[in-house]
Amino acid sequence: MSIIRPALYVVATPIGNLGDMSQRARDVLAGVDRVAAEDTRHSGRLLAHFGIATPLISLHEHNEARRTESLLARLEAGEAVALISDAGTPLISDPGFVLVRAARAAGYPVLAVPGPSALVAALSIAGLPTDRFVFEGFLPAKAAARAARLRALREEPRTLVFYESPRRVDATLAALAEVFGEAREMVLARELTKQHETVLDGDIRAVRAAWEADPGAQRGEVVLVVGGAPAAAETELDAESRRVLDLLRGELPLKQAAALAARITGAKKNALYQYGLAASGGEDEAD
Repeated sequence: MSIIRPALYVVATPIGNLGDMSQRARDVLAGVDRVAAEDTRHSGRLLAHFGIATPLISLHEHNEARRTESLLARLEAGEAVALISDAGTPLISDPGFVLVRAARAAGYPVLAVPGPSALVAALSIAGLPTDRFVFEGFLPAKAAARAARLRALREEPRTLVFYESPRRVDATLAALAEVFGEAREMVLARELTKQHETVLDGDIRAVRAAWEADPGAQRGEVVLVVGGAPAAAETELDAESRRVLDLLRGELPLKQAAALAARITGAKKNALYQYGLAASGGEDEAD
């Protein structure tokens, strides 16, 4: 294929399965003058696998501003540069925004070579609404900031997508249960496209239990897809009322839980009962 010069190519690479590397991506990475990579050691192994010997230059969150200047100079000299991340599509919770913005501002062509993305892969198999969704990337690592971010999203009706590192999944699932209530539908996708790909689905309570039951599987990159908040008209309840009921119905028959939640929150008992009935799959444990 013909490589445009000067130009910046934004190239997607596999998120796990090397068979997902497109022929166009291979041709571009082999044909450009330089590849800017998040981790040159990791990307060096990827390029070597496909017999690509193009020189690499590092571009990551700690050097992107400085590296952008030298890459713009290469573009000015008439070179073609490719940008890749460690896996998936650059800029999607990965470095590259500063470089892409600067290249466009300078008038150089910025060309997409689309391909794998953990975000899209997880959405495509989650079975949750995908016509409208919100991508939140990684939640804050600190508990207070994480909880505050989730509270801001509690009433969001669109499907929510988060990336998470395996060492923080336990804390994030606990925060989701606390803020959204355990009955919210979700999917946890781990190691997508890899040999040990795992997909857990159900409500937050079920996914959390399944994750905790298999400590050996608690590694690899994780995508969390969480159902949006029910429309107010469907529940007639605010988030706090739902949260209280979700906690109580884990310990009491639904009718008792609804009655007690009504006294605690001031919400209508029937609305609480109907919400709990829907969340439990239409079964009242007291019957």
